[in-house]
Amino acid sequence: MLRLTSTLADSAMTTSFGTTRSLLPVLFAVAACATASPAEHREAAQATIASSRASVIDTTPNAQRAYTAADIEFMSGMISHHAQAIVMSRWAPTHGASPSMLVLTERIINAQQDEIAAMQRRLRDRQQPVPEARATGMRMMMNGVEHDMLMPGMLTEAQMKELDQARGKEFDRLFLTFMIQHHRGAVTMVNELFATNGAAQDITVFKMASDITADQTTEIERMQKMLASTIFQPDAR
Repeated sequence: MLRLTSTLADSAMTTSFGTTRSLLPVLFAVAACATASPAEHREAAQATIASSRASVIDTTPNAQRAYTAADIEFMSGMISHHAQAIVMSRWAPTHGASPSMLVLTERIINAQQDEIAAMQRRLRDRQQPVPEARATGMRMMMNGVEHDMLMPGMLTEAQMKELDQARGKEFDRLFLTFMIQHHRGAVTMVNELFATNGAAQDITVFKMASDITADQTTEIERMQKMLASTIFQPDAR
């Protein structure tokens, strides 16, 4: 009995802090069963050791985290969300956008094209369906019929038509107004993912979602300043 306790204690002291902490239940269990029979000693110790080993495996920082349905839904939905932002941004050169707007829209196109490719690749690696980058929303099956479902912040068909018909300063104003709405929707999608139990444990999904929040929150602040300038300053074109 003393030999078992000594061995476990030595093992606990030579492991990392996380492993040491996870082995503490073993020591407590052994001490608690000091008055039990030899057979009961062995059974209790073996059960507790098995439990502790499982705990160590689950909490190892480099352990492979399982992806969830929420992760798949997030990436699938964000692909269509990004696709619409790219369509909106590509209208800028042909709709009389200002030079500062051309810089902004080019940045959006480059960043979101890369993110679409990364999310499609991740879904493919996980052997999941890889949706096309559709600006009209994520394709969903409801009651045996396919529908395009708009993600949070995505523009309606009427809003897209309104933006497409605008030119010059009015295009700038509408684009900024709608893209702020669009970016806020993306941030909402990330918040919903993080609030889902067990979601975003996959390190790649977590990093993608975190980068989207950081980038689009920064762009929202930039666009709000540009919108204020568009409203209160005369058009220099």
